[in-house]
This record gives sequence, structure tokens and C-alpha cells, in this order.
Amino acid sequence: PDRYESDYWVGIYGKNNRFDHNHMVGKTNKGVTLAVRLDSEESRENGNRIDHNYFGPRPVLGSNGGETLRIGTSRYSMHRSETIVENNIFDRTDGEVEIISSKSGGNVFRGNVFLRSRGTLTLRHGDDNIVERNVFFGHGKDYTGGIRVINRGQTVRGNYMEGLRGEAFSSALAVMNGVPNSPVNRYVVVDKARIENNTIVDSRRVAFNVGADEERSAAPSNSTFLNNLLGGIEGEYFLEAYDDISGIEFSGNRLAAGEVEGELADKVEFAPVEFERAENGLLYPVDPALSDLGAPRDLKPVALDQVGVKWYAKSGDEGIFGSSGKVITVAPGEDTLVEAAMAAGNGDVLELGAGEYIANRSIPLDKALTIRGASAEGAEPPTIMFTRPTLIELREGGNLQLANLTIDGALAPDSVGNSAIRTTTYPIKSNMQIEMDGVTVTGLVVNKSFNVLTLGKSSLADRVSIRNSSFVDITGTVISAAAETEDFGQYNVEYLDIVDSNFANVGGPIADVYRGGRDESTFGPFVRFSGNQIAEAGKAATNGSGASLNLHGVQIADVSRNMVALSAPFRVVHTVGTPKTAITGNQFVGTPGFALEELNYDGEHRAVLADNIFAEGADQ
Repeated sequence: PDRYESDYWVGIYGKNNRFDHNHMVGKTNKGVTLAVRLDSEESRENGNRIDHNYFGPRPVLGSNGGETLRIGTSRYSMHRSETIVENNIFDRTDGEVEIISSKSGGNVFRGNVFLRSRGTLTLRHGDDNIVERNVFFGHGKDYTGGIRVINRGQTVRGNYMEGLRGEAFSSALAVMNGVPNSPVNRYVVVDKARIENNTIVDSRRVAFNVGADEERSAAPSNSTFLNNLLGGIEGEYFLEAYDDISGIEFSGNRLAAGEVEGELADKVEFAPVEFERAENGLLYPVDPALSDLGAPRDLKPVALDQVGVKWYAKSGDEGIFGSSGKVITVAPGEDTLVEAAMAAGNGDVLELGAGEYIANRSIPLDKALTIRGASAEGAEPPTIMFTRPTLIELREGGNLQLANLTIDGALAPDSVGNSAIRTTTYPIKSNMQIEMDGVTVTGLVVNKSFNVLTLGKSSLADRVSIRNSSFVDITGTVISAAAETEDFGQYNVEYLDIVDSNFANVGGPIADVYRGGRDESTFGPFVRFSGNQIAEAGKAATNGSGASLNLHGVQIADVSRNMVALSAPFRVVHTVGTPKTAITGNQFVGTPGFALEELNYDGEHRAVLADNIFAEGADQ
């Protein structure tokens, strides 16, 4: 039940095992879903076969340890496993950056299909692996990737990749830099890699020397990149190298779209290519002269009805809010909202008319629920008041959507840790979504640290979205996502969107987001803070961050077009990897300059600062 307690679902030992036509979906805690173990001599050079399985959606873990399939471990990675992984489907297996983690030698990954899966098939440790005839469909989803190459003697050939949006570690193809004389648990240099006849189209990045830094300083050697058909996104850099690529021979590669950086421009032929989609669902060049480039024409991607079990449905794309189709009208009064919420089913909508709704009990939410004000023209939005420290407690399975209403804390008691919405103190293994649109929150002032939303230990929100909303007279933090402070790379929110909203007299930071440590196995958090009006925020004596916006370890941040007056500064702390922070087009009055810090990077802070105006005349 605790997402950070580790286990694995299936372990394979010994030799000549076959694991086929199984359905595995929804692992929410730390630990690989399926592991091939090489702990004993009897389990090496095993000839195991893993085929025709359905690896269904695995939600974002928010930590290292979310792989779907792992073969071996770093301790035994010098041994050969010789496991065949073929004709499986990996559907939205989003646990972490490594979907498959190959940590042994002599494995074959063939004919697998990856559907909208964040991360990559990663040749993490071990030599002489073959990755061939696999198909990756990203469908434009963030962080969808292809294949990451590390170690010696790897062969990557005849694979097809389309619609991938990952970069760096989750690129469509990532060839890593290594550590000189690397220990087995770090990054062995890429040597004698053969990468040929792959098709990569409509994808964000193919990258060489990924991870190059002071430690990972050994560039690939004795390697080839041949006859690949490449197509990026128009107007974006597609092929990039971050270190020396002289150890890679480039020949016969065609670039159909996308920009090239540096000396890579001389390594590929750039010319537009007309594609058509074949019966197998893949794109191929119309020109027969290009028939020898890219993935083979006889690929037949395995279909959903060929994997898993016949008697259990594959996961669909149903939305969670309003999914039941039931709209329940709730009248004003004492505990009418509480009773309606307790009786509601998953996916129901509670529609509130004008008036006051007083909750004398906290609402324990273990389902997807929408609470919205009726949209009658000219009607006053309903007001919800609560007499307990918390209005809504998010529990296992809880997802919350609020719209067109007011939450007023005037009746709340003076209790330590007040929060209008908070997660339960027990671990929550499922990820949640919280949305607010057209919501006003006011009067959270009965004590010194009254939050709007608090995400606690062992909880992760896939998305928190605030739009067109107003927050006035809040002594604490609007969004507190800073409970995972052990610096293990864990965090509380994947996507945080705060846009086109107003904040006035907020004592703590509007958003407090924390991801500590140096782990590189996750993608988030991602924060968008844009188009907001802010006055007198972050100046309470109880605000330990000293900031009106506090982002620690956020990987991608867009802070733009905000109007800020008489507030504490924006604070951004970069921790690990290659974080991208853009602070642009903001206007400040009576507010100090940015507080920027790099913890693991020797140099100027990497945030992009542009077109920010301070009333005192200092542009930053």
C-alpha cells in the first residue's frame, strides 16, 4: 500500500522458462513488475522467453524503481542472461525513465510494441544485446522515448519510432557517454555499437553523448550509425551531440525533417521525403530509391488481441471526471454536500445551486467526484464553508474537480495543519488528479499556516490544475507539494498548472514544490505558472522559503506573464540533470529580484531570464 515500499510481482529463476500471454497492469508501488533474476549460476545463460504479454498502464511512480521489466542487476551485469523478449505490448508503462532495464548480456528484444509509454528500452548494463524490429508509438505524449544505448557490443537495427516527444535520457535514440574505467553500477562506455536501418519520424530528439559531464566523460568508440531514416519536428533541433562523436562512423543516413546541431550536419544527408502509410500502419518512403533505408517493410507489429489473456479487457482511455454520466442536484444547507458526496458514485457530478453549504464533517474522498456550481446566467456561485480542519480528505482512489464555486474558511477551527483539501495521513498508492476552474478560496486565516491544498507523504498527483480562480486571505500555501524531503528523488506532483488566476494576501508561497536528491530516473515535476496576478504573497514570518513561488528540483518550469506586486521573490533551486527553467515576460512592483541557486552544477544558474521588468528599473 505504500508507493515507496519495494517488491516485484513476478520473478523468473532458472533456465528455459517461458512466460507468455499474461496480463499485468497497474503496479503502483516501487519495484519492477517482472524481473529475471541472475543471482545464481543456474539462472544465467538461461534461454528464457518472455512473449505475447500485455504490460498495461503503470502510473508514474515519482521515484526510481518504477521499471516494468528488468533482466539482471548491476551486480550480475557482467554475466549473460540470453533472455528473449518478443512480441509483447507495453501500453502506457510510465513508471520511470526505464521501461525495460536490461542489466545483463546476450539478450534479444524483438518485435515488441510500445504504446504511449514514457521512458525507453534501456541497455543499462551488460554487453552484446540485440534490439530489433520493435515499434514505438508515442502519439505526441510527453517524455515518450525509444532506445537508450550504454555498454559494449550493442546492436540496434530495424526498429520503427513515431510521435515520440522525449529528449535527453528519453530520446527516440539516446547514445550515452560513459565513465572511464566505470564500476559496474555506473555507465560503461559505449563501444562497438551498431545502429542501423532504423526509422525515426515525427520525434523530438536523437541524441549522442547523452549525460556528458565531469564524471561521464568517455565518448562512444568503434561504433557505427548506418542507413537510418530520420525525421524530426519542423523548426526544432532533432539531431544533437553533447561531446565528441569521432568514435561513431556515420554513413547512408537520411534526414527528412528537423534541425541539426554542430558537426552532425555533415554526418547526414538532408532532403525532404514523401511518406505513405502501409498496411502495417507504419510510414515508408514513396521513392523506391530509399527502400534500403530505415525499418524493414515486412514488419508486422503485434496487435492488442494477440497479447495477454482473452478474458480480461485491455485498459481504455476513459476520462475520470463525469465518467458515470450522473449529475446530482444538491440543495444548500448543513451537511447536504457531505451526504451527497458520501452517497455519490465514481465519476458522478454534484451540482450546487446558489446559497451556503456548511460541512460539519470532512468529506473522505475515495472516488472521482466533480463538485460544481450551477451555471444559471447571473446566479451567484455557491459558497462552501466547513467547521472541521479539512473540508475534503483525499484517500485511495480520490480525484477531485471543482468549478464555479467559493470555499470560505470562516467557520474552520484553529487547528495545527489546517488545509481546505489534503491527502490522508495513510499512504496513497494510486495517483490522483485535482482540478479547479472558476473557484474562489478565501478566509483561510484562523491560524498562521492554513493551506488550500496539501499533498502529504507517499502521495502523488499526476496533475494539479488551477485556472481562472482567485485566492484571497490565505495564511499558508496555496499548493503544498513538498512532503518528500528525504532527497531520494521523490516528489508529490508531476504536472502543476497555475494559470490566469489571482492571488492576494497569501502568507506562504503560492506553490511550494520539492524534489530533492540526485536521482535521474524520473521526469518531473513540471510546473507552469503563467498569466497570474499576485499581490502581497509569501511575506508571512512562518514562510521558511522566503518566496512567493518556491520551486526546488523542478525539472521543467515555465514562469511567464505574471504581474507581481509587494511580494517575496520567486525562488528556483536546480538540483540534478539538465533542468529547464524559463522566467520570461513578468512584471514586478515592490518585489525583490529572483533567488536562484544551483546545487550540483558548477557555473551560472541555468534559468533563462528574459523580458522581466522590475518597477525600480532593473531589467533581469
